[in-house]
Amino acid sequence: MEALKSSFLLPSSPLNPPHRTRKLNKPPPTILCCLKPDPWSLSSGNLDKPKPKSKHPKNPLPDDNARRIIKAKAHYLSVLRRNQGSRAQTPKWIKRTPEQMVRYLEDDRNGHLYGRHVVAAIKRVRSISGMREGEYDMREVMSSFVAKLSFREMCVVLKEQKSWRQVRDFFHWMKLQLSYRPSVIVYTIVLRAYGQVGKIKLAEETFLEMLESGCEPDEVACGTMLCSYARWGRHKAMLSFYSAIQERGIMLSASVFNFMLSSLQKKSLHSDVIYVWRQMIDKGVAPNNFTYTVVISSLVKGGMAEEALKAFNEMKNLGFVPEESTYSLLISLSSKHGDKDNALRLYEDMRSRDIVPSNFTCASLLALYYRFGDYSKACSLFTEMGKYGVIADEVIYGLLIRIYGKLGLYEDAQKTFEEIERSGQLSDEKTYATMAQVHFKFGNFEKALDIMEQMKSNNISYSRFSFIVLLQCYIAKGDIASAEATYQALSKIGLPDATSCKDMLNLYMRLGLSEKAKVFVAQIRKDRIEFDEELLMIVMKVYCKGGMLREVEQLIEELRASDTFEAIPFVQTFLTVMNGQNSRSIECESWFENLDQSEAVAVELMVMLCLAARNETKMKEKLNLLLRTNIGKSVANRLISQFAKEGDIVTAKYLYEIMIKHGCGLEDAATASIISLYARQKQLKRAQEVFAAVADSATPGKVIYKSMIDAYITCGREDYAYLFYKQQTRKGHNLGPVSFSILVKALTSCGKKVEAEEVIRNSFNENLELDTVAYNTYIKAMLETGKLRFAISIYERMLSSNISPSGQTYNTMISVYGRGRNLDKAVEMFDMAQSTGVALDEKTYTNLICYYGKAGKVNEASALFSKMQEEGINPGQVCYNIMMNVYAADGLYSEAEKLLLSMQKNGCSPDSRTYLAIIRAYTKRSKHPEAENAIMSMQKEGISPSCAHYNLLLLSFTKAGLIGEADRIYKEILSTGLKPDLESRQIMLRCYLDFGHVEEGIDFFERECCCVGPDRFILSAAVHLYKSTGKEVKAEEVLNSMNTLKASFLSNLEIGSKTKTG
Repeated sequence: MEALKSSFLLPSSPLNPPHRTRKLNKPPPTILCCLKPDPWSLSSGNLDKPKPKSKHPKNPLPDDNARRIIKAKAHYLSVLRRNQGSRAQTPKWIKRTPEQMVRYLEDDRNGHLYGRHVVAAIKRVRSISGMREGEYDMREVMSSFVAKLSFREMCVVLKEQKSWRQVRDFFHWMKLQLSYRPSVIVYTIVLRAYGQVGKIKLAEETFLEMLESGCEPDEVACGTMLCSYARWGRHKAMLSFYSAIQERGIMLSASVFNFMLSSLQKKSLHSDVIYVWRQMIDKGVAPNNFTYTVVISSLVKGGMAEEALKAFNEMKNLGFVPEESTYSLLISLSSKHGDKDNALRLYEDMRSRDIVPSNFTCASLLALYYRFGDYSKACSLFTEMGKYGVIADEVIYGLLIRIYGKLGLYEDAQKTFEEIERSGQLSDEKTYATMAQVHFKFGNFEKALDIMEQMKSNNISYSRFSFIVLLQCYIAKGDIASAEATYQALSKIGLPDATSCKDMLNLYMRLGLSEKAKVFVAQIRKDRIEFDEELLMIVMKVYCKGGMLREVEQLIEELRASDTFEAIPFVQTFLTVMNGQNSRSIECESWFENLDQSEAVAVELMVMLCLAARNETKMKEKLNLLLRTNIGKSVANRLISQFAKEGDIVTAKYLYEIMIKHGCGLEDAATASIISLYARQKQLKRAQEVFAAVADSATPGKVIYKSMIDAYITCGREDYAYLFYKQQTRKGHNLGPVSFSILVKALTSCGKKVEAEEVIRNSFNENLELDTVAYNTYIKAMLETGKLRFAISIYERMLSSNISPSGQTYNTMISVYGRGRNLDKAVEMFDMAQSTGVALDEKTYTNLICYYGKAGKVNEASALFSKMQEEGINPGQVCYNIMMNVYAADGLYSEAEKLLLSMQKNGCSPDSRTYLAIIRAYTKRSKHPEAENAIMSMQKEGISPSCAHYNLLLLSFTKAGLIGEADRIYKEILSTGLKPDLESRQIMLRCYLDFGHVEEGIDFFERECCCVGPDRFILSAAVHLYKSTGKEVKAEEVLNSMNTLKASFLSNLEIGSKTKTG
């Protein structure tokens, strides 16, 4: 713009008005270039087809009419250029009169638009485009065309040039010709050429030259200049130039305004877009569809929602059909403002016009439905997307994952995430973080962390939202080191939010890291993190629990100076109690009566501060004052239980003693907590004293009886617990079902089965109300003691008492019937559990599979195992091992191999028992090499084989009479560093005995079995072996040893029994 140092851009006296006035309300003339004849167009030259007679025949063309035609044609071309903008082109096909056609043929055009000399001039100028600047002289190039081109023809040559250099040089040559005269048209051509290649400075110099030459710029020239500025992003210069045009009263076309609006919007200059739009409306320029599309977009992005909707309605009233992008922007705007009705109205209007919604529109509507919790409509919209052929992108899938998470459709959310991953669209960190958040919501912290780790491995950077989700996962998992590292990473992005700080403090408090909590509070106060009410409460809790009286007072002073927390009830209550107002007991009690929950928390924190800073005299006084109020007593009782649970023994005891001293009523829960606290310290006598104090004053509650029985059991005195039970029941006290359950379980575990059964029967005789847990405990206790019939009668009593069985009840009853070899009833229990809708777990399925296996029903066991997996229950190691043993018992080694592969595929590592079962399956079918390979495989897996694994091979070899192989395996046991067990020695000695290898048997006995202890088989076999070789003395010695050890002699053993043929 510096080149335009002209009065054209300076406020001065207005220029002369243009010769042709234009009314704004008059529509532009319709131009029909080649579709309809006009009074100044020429003939096509087709002599065979003469011009049709006109409805209004024209007068013959005298010389006087020639000027009329020329002026009319000039006006026509002017109107044509004005409507086509800066790139106006003369129509190629025009009609001519016969006289004009004769002149055209004499001009040697031969049907072309331009004459031959004009075409030659165009080609001549274009031919120098490959030369560098300075390598040619335009005067020499065009020397043969001097005085041969008219001004109009020179304009044609100028217009047909493609290079801005040729335009510049030819224009300089053109100005030297005699036929040249300054015209706005020629300058417009040059301006357009410069503007198309971004030579803005040359364009400005040319425009200034045009002004200096006396040419008044028209709307086309000014529009060309404005479009050049707009095309190359010179928006400041464009707006300045536009202001100058406004002062001169030049009317621009709608296409120029559209060019300006589009350019400004591309650079997000929405305020300037709106300014130009308003100027356009004020000037009376009629906007078109494109204008409204651009302006509505800028109004939306500029935050002018009402004006955007107003412009949208104007657009529709004028008959323009809005584009999908316009609908999409307005729907998104309404969604962000929570205007659900307007968003849905816009969507219905769009669909009524058969406009297919885009991904962005669908995403905006899904977000709107998600915000309002209208999940059914969200799912319906997703179905409609498939109907319309709209392909869901990652944003839409991410919203669906959120919606499924809200609906509790955990598996659907997982499937959607997997679908995104398979389609290759997974690239946005928000999608990863959303799926991790769903995992976190359903308690699968490990899966959530795996998702975040997968995101990191794909080189996707964490945003603030991702770090917050990651922090929540580590906090829920209790991983303090990772949580601290994540918090530090979050701090580098910006100040952490109050929720993240609160979660970190809760983690420290939960793990008992009070010192770290104090340091963290100091840091967030130093960083000036903005507190909310919840964060303030947890900070106060850290201070009060730590007895940090000075820090509490300092924080109170800050709160007084701040207007943010002035009206919060928690703060007001804490300040009131801290300042000692309402010190008189009557006023105090009446003031404390109407406290809400947050105000009660303030009182609780104040009590905690008084306890932590109890060495301060004023804090003791405050504590005494608070303990006189009902809310103070309630808080104190609750704190005793809390301190006892957290292991703060000293504070719990101090508060208990001070409440006893002041005669404050202790609640049962607080008393029970003190008893449990003494029990954990093995101070049974102190626990008995606490109970005695309560028992003397009033009838203890069931929770106190439970804590006392627990105390006896914790201290290892189950007999005292049983005596306590006898004493209290003799007094007619009801200990409650929980106490009975604990007592029965403890008595059964320590082997006092008679006493356990007595407790059960007494509870039945007294018709005590029992719950599901108590019945489950009774049934399991009788199962463990072998009283199966009594266990069944307990279950039947449970049903008759209308107590609903749980999954554990059915599982235990399956064990009861299975142990009693009543498999049909066990299956009936399983089916009953399924029919009643009880959620069956892996343990129940495994239990029934085990009893199927013991009954030899392999097919039924296998079918149930498959059904468990179909129900979505993944078998664990125990379940796999039981199923492996079922196959092994029947020698189904192929099925066992497949099961082992399935086990490994599902991420369940086989253990020693797994390999023991598969070795049993191989040896059952005498697959000795496979069995040995299995032992080698387990060694490669880092699992050391035991004697039990080798014994299966030993037994199989000895049964097959492969004594040499058995001897090799026995030596292999010794070579691995294992000490053969009793079973190994028995197998080997029986092998020598049954196959008549007497000498090897005697040698084995003397070498391996001299210190086996009182095993009657080994000693009896030795006696038979010695006698068979005539070694009566040694046989007698072994017999004497057996008599001493009180081991009976097996006389029915026979040497070589398996070598004899029948």
